[in-house]
Amino acid sequence: MAARLLSKQALLQRWQALQQHVAAQRNAVQHTPRIQAFGGRLGTAWRRLAAWRWQWLVALPAAGGLYVLLLIPFTPSISDIRKAKLEQPAQVLTADGKELAVFKRSNRQWVTLDQVAPAVVQALIATEDHRFYAHHGMDWRRTLSSAFYSLQGDLQGGSTLTQQLARNLYPEEIGRAASLNRKLKEAITAFKIEALYSKDEILETYLNTVPFLYNAWGIEMAARTYFDKPAAKLSVIESATLVGMLKGTSYYNPVRNPERAVARRNTVLSQMVKREVLAADEFERLKKRPLRLNFERQEVPTGMAPHFAQQVRKWLIDWADSEGYNIYTDGLVVHTTLDARLQAQANQAVRNHTRTLQAIATTNWNKRDGWRTDNPLVQSLVRESAAYVALREKGQSEQAALQALLQDKALMQQLRQSKTRIEAGFVAMEPETAAIRAWVGSRDFATDAFDHVQQARRQPGSTFKPFVYGAALEAGISADDQRVDAAVEITLRGGEVWRPSDAGAPSGQAMRLRDALAYSKNTITAQLVQEVGPAKVGRLARNLGVRESALQAVPALALGASPVTLLEMANAYGSLVRGGAYRAPWMVTRIEDRTGKVLAEFAPPPAEQAMDEADSYALIDMMRGVVDKGTGRDIRRRWGIQDDVAGKTGTTQNNADGWFILMHPHLVAGAWVGFNDARITLRSDYWGQGARSALPIVGDFTHKALQRKDLQRHARFEAPADSAWWHRWGSSLHQEWQAWWPSQPQPQPAAPQSPQPARPAVQPIPAPQPAAPVPLPPEAIEESIPSLPAPAAPPPPAPNDALDVWMQQWSEPDAATAPQPDHTLYPPAVLGSPRQTP
Repeated sequence: MAARLLSKQALLQRWQALQQHVAAQRNAVQHTPRIQAFGGRLGTAWRRLAAWRWQWLVALPAAGGLYVLLLIPFTPSISDIRKAKLEQPAQVLTADGKELAVFKRSNRQWVTLDQVAPAVVQALIATEDHRFYAHHGMDWRRTLSSAFYSLQGDLQGGSTLTQQLARNLYPEEIGRAASLNRKLKEAITAFKIEALYSKDEILETYLNTVPFLYNAWGIEMAARTYFDKPAAKLSVIESATLVGMLKGTSYYNPVRNPERAVARRNTVLSQMVKREVLAADEFERLKKRPLRLNFERQEVPTGMAPHFAQQVRKWLIDWADSEGYNIYTDGLVVHTTLDARLQAQANQAVRNHTRTLQAIATTNWNKRDGWRTDNPLVQSLVRESAAYVALREKGQSEQAALQALLQDKALMQQLRQSKTRIEAGFVAMEPETAAIRAWVGSRDFATDAFDHVQQARRQPGSTFKPFVYGAALEAGISADDQRVDAAVEITLRGGEVWRPSDAGAPSGQAMRLRDALAYSKNTITAQLVQEVGPAKVGRLARNLGVRESALQAVPALALGASPVTLLEMANAYGSLVRGGAYRAPWMVTRIEDRTGKVLAEFAPPPAEQAMDEADSYALIDMMRGVVDKGTGRDIRRRWGIQDDVAGKTGTTQNNADGWFILMHPHLVAGAWVGFNDARITLRSDYWGQGARSALPIVGDFTHKALQRKDLQRHARFEAPADSAWWHRWGSSLHQEWQAWWPSQPQPQPAAPQSPQPARPAVQPIPAPQPAAPVPLPPEAIEESIPSLPAPAAPPPPAPNDALDVWMQQWSEPDAATAPQPDHTLYPPAVLGSPRQTP
């Protein structure tokens, strides 16, 4: 025991010694010369600050005032505030003077204060700013009270109606962050507003600019949305409901949160009693009433060409910013190239024929091997849905989440309707100037605002083949030269072998190139791209108009492997009609102010010669065969178009995309038909072809345009000067020569024995048999669908076309993705070079 006590005493002594050592070290550090000097300087500085204590009372307010002065240039100017009150949105007109769109900040209808029920104004002032008529932009009592309670943890708003108006009108300049900087900007702008406008004008502007959810801005649209009546006929209880929403439109939403909305409404009514604008007995009677809504969402008018209007809007914002105009307040009048009559015909053609195709798609997806829960494609679509991701985030296993959603009938029905909804894009251009005459971006802008003319990039299929034959013409190959319709094997980089094929087996006979293009022969096109080189094909396509989409210089480019936009393809075909000269698309002709003064005029974009004029005309002549006897002959047989036209059909792998582009001397029209997800198809080899999905849209449109004389009848493509009689005689002599002594195709060089060959090699082509006349086309020409070497998406289940023969009896049109690439990038809208105005 004694030893244990002794050890404790020893430990205590050691602890005390350690404390003394630490204290000694601390004193030694404090008394070093460096520390003493620092302490002296600190003491001196403190004594100086104490001596200046009265000066600080002047310096701090001065610094604050200087900071406020520095903020003034960063707040809206007086002219901006005047424009906001006198809002005159830009108006967009068609070439024939019809209104196309009005660019408003939001969906609202401006009403004057005398067109608003008095109860609305009373409820607003009583609840939001009861000293509104007494202050000059800021309520200092309310501001100090709000700051006092907020510092204690009870956050309160101290903004007046004028400050709220400043925040609503200029959310970007002022911001919404809970900071001193924002409050100061808000106050400065409020003082400017009070200096410019009367109290009634401020109230009127406030009531016309506040948001009320469901795309309703302002009291008039709110009254029509929630009660289906104008603002002038709102009752006291309805006025209190709408004013109550202003504290938090989502939280007090009467549609989704009726209990909260009723409680907030009664709070507004009680404030009206407190401010003596509502009798107490009336309040007791009104607060017991239930919430009665007559809800009707107010849709924004989309106009006849909403996708085109969006393109004009995007360009106009950039132009207005560079020229110092505001598209929402300066009353600009924008004249475009769009033709109202042609646009109406385009809308009708897309609507009629997509309705027919939708019925076919619905029928085919109703088959036994169609939309089923055990279909791997359907399961993949479910796994990609937001509902599946949400279940996985909640901790459910992959299989459990999948099974739960597959059994959800409502979700599966919604997913099916969304995925199997057929879409289309259509554009018509005037080739001489590249002016846009009609633009249909989707079946219904309200349902699908995605633009399938300018945003969607899809594989063009055989509509890309003319660029291959154009490159061949540039290389000196004649349209009447022959190639053998034989099986082709192309060794790609890495050793993969690509075997492009056609709808039928190779005939083994020689065929003229113009006939190969007319019947869309994949085998001959693949041979041709090897002769001229994919790089030259891609260069020609880019020069003619495919300038925004990436083109890969690989053999499969010849069959449309690289995704492009419909606008690019239509404009490239238009370059052929212009004699090989490229022009950028043209959409705006001039801009005026509200008094009619011309602010700017825009001439057609300058032309760039992209292809020899004679070669361009020769290519058009080859494409005449497509509509005369080839895959596009329904243009003449079914739609009765006997004018001088040329074009090309296109169908991609698994019938995912259907294309058709038609050239008339005065108009180029193109259509694309498919689904937003490239894995979804019509499940029909017959209806999936561009000749039966996209061609009827173009045929219907062009037929009506000719019938109604919107297009000049009997116009012909103009041959270049070297296509005079002696040139035609020389071509005829060349054809006779070919008939007597057919040209032998040059053998292709063997593939180099290298792991990275410079160019894919074509297997030797069999010796041609004597040229034979091309047989008359069968009753139904099946377009050759390219089999690309690397599909962009797994193929869907094999379609069952047993119903097709029967379906032709009732749905034969008569007179009447794999994830997509980034489509959010808009290529610059080039509308032409400015023309000097006097």
